[in-house]
Amino acid sequence: MRIFPDYIKNVPASALIEQGDTRVLCTALYEDKVPFFIKSMPKGWIKAEYSMLPGSTGNERVNRERLRVNNRHIEIQRFVGRALRSTFDLKKIEGKTINIDTDVLQADGSTRCASLNGGMVALVKILKYLVYETIIPDFPEIEWIAGVSIGVKNKDILVDLTYKEDYSADADINIVSSEKGNIVEVQAFGEEKTIPKEIFLEVINLGVEKNMEIIQQLKKHV
Repeated sequence: MRIFPDYIKNVPASALIEQGDTRVLCTALYEDKVPFFIKSMPKGWIKAEYSMLPGSTGNERVNRERLRVNNRHIEIQRFVGRALRSTFDLKKIEGKTINIDTDVLQADGSTRCASLNGGMVALVKILKYLVYETIIPDFPEIEWIAGVSIGVKNKDILVDLTYKEDYSADADINIVSSEKGNIVEVQAFGEEKTIPKEIFLEVINLGVEKNMEIIQQLKKHV
């Protein structure tokens, strides 16, 4: 894993993250409004957008979304936004929305987890910016999170899958957990096979352990 903070000059917060051959550019911006469904609540909001550049997967071009609906992209951006909203009390940014944009420059598996991890860095950096500019009074208490993909292949456990490993795995499990070891989200997908419960529990424990390692790396770049 390599992280390049402040990768984009003209935004308050950004980070380029590399996990293996997957590269994701994450930026964070804020606006003085919230979604309609929380306007009556004394809180702010965090939302995410996810997209893949046309050449991110190689010669098989990915079409730009523009006005089209891509269900996979929607599912991933909800995954990222939902996880990041668990990191601090949203009352600390009352009346404001933080937008985390994640653009996949090069894809080789685990793009959703890389987007989340880079988005975590961008989120903390924009919160520091908001405090520095006196837009919010105090830096909120944060419980850092990270995400990791784990695959099971013939009862072997593989961490941080490449595309080829993901494609051939019997199960693909994405685990998001916090620096306190708390589970934020688990997504598990089987492909024509089942996996024993004891292996699933081993995967969860390994995912939490690896996320602890990732979080320590993320903290070095804010």
